[in-house]
Amino acid sequence: MIDLLGYGAFFLTTALIFSLITLGLNLQWGLTGLFNVGVAGFVAIGAYTSAILTTPDDAARFGGFDWPILAGWLAAMVTAGIAAAITGIATLRLRADYLAITTFGVAVVVQLVALNTQSLTGGPFGVGFIPRPFGELASTPFWFNLTMLGTVVVVVVLAYLGLEHLSKSPWGRVLRALREDETAAVSLGKSARFYRVQAFAIGGAVMGLAGAVQAHFIGFIAPDNYLPTLTFQVWVMLIVGGSGSNRGALLGSILVWAIWAGSGAVLSVFVPTDQQARAASLQIVAIGVMLCVILLVRPQGILGERIRRRRTAGAAVAESKAGG
Repeated sequence: MIDLLGYGAFFLTTALIFSLITLGLNLQWGLTGLFNVGVAGFVAIGAYTSAILTTPDDAARFGGFDWPILAGWLAAMVTAGIAAAITGIATLRLRADYLAITTFGVAVVVQLVALNTQSLTGGPFGVGFIPRPFGELASTPFWFNLTMLGTVVVVVVLAYLGLEHLSKSPWGRVLRALREDETAAVSLGKSARFYRVQAFAIGGAVMGLAGAVQAHFIGFIAPDNYLPTLTFQVWVMLIVGGSGSNRGALLGSILVWAIWAGSGAVLSVFVPTDQQARAASLQIVAIGVMLCVILLVRPQGILGERIRRRRTAGAAVAESKAGG
């Protein structure tokens, strides 16, 4: 029973870390309409920043400053936010399709840098000995997973409340206006590029924080952790939960991660060991089938914003005449 509860805590911790990434993407896409396909890159920036700053001294690579974990998390947010802002300044003038290609290129560059700069990131061997919160409890997995779950819950709740406040503030309403009708928003004196860079930077900072939290939860990171599959997972989580809804981002993350982990467990039971690596692609198939079903039943996602139909000027005039 204790082992089952410990696994449940581990599962929820992982799902909530994904939900933190999805919250950042929801700010960029759901609220602002920015098509970011470089999610994995910003997560990696946050993870490596915190790992380099908080690990013990290592003669084999740069870093090992032994900073406190909380300081590493804050530095991860700042670094990923700055990287996202620079990317935004350079690319947000592009249309959605070109923006997607550019952000994907950024993620590939980050992954290749992590893979080849061994003196900084450990190269393909990654970064180990990352300090873990409550690391003294690591010998008792149940209590360690439980305390980590509590820590991640606090981080996710704070991020959720902060993003909810921003989305309901005048700043958030400007972002929605830019998403729905940029011409009308600009005609009222709002700078589309200024607001979009801000949204892109804050979303990137949240993704960087998620990467740092994940790195300290696992205790080890490597370039293979930040492949395009990560971006695919996060996008599916947001679409299933509902784009434009922070609650949907949380729900979609937990639901999709449950299907991903569950399908992996089923494959490990029914597929021979020598075929499991090849059969792992069936996890993506399972997620794809679920995504198709969700889009057919609820195109806006489970908790997504309802699609608001714009009234034409003629319809508005006709309606006013009928009422008069």
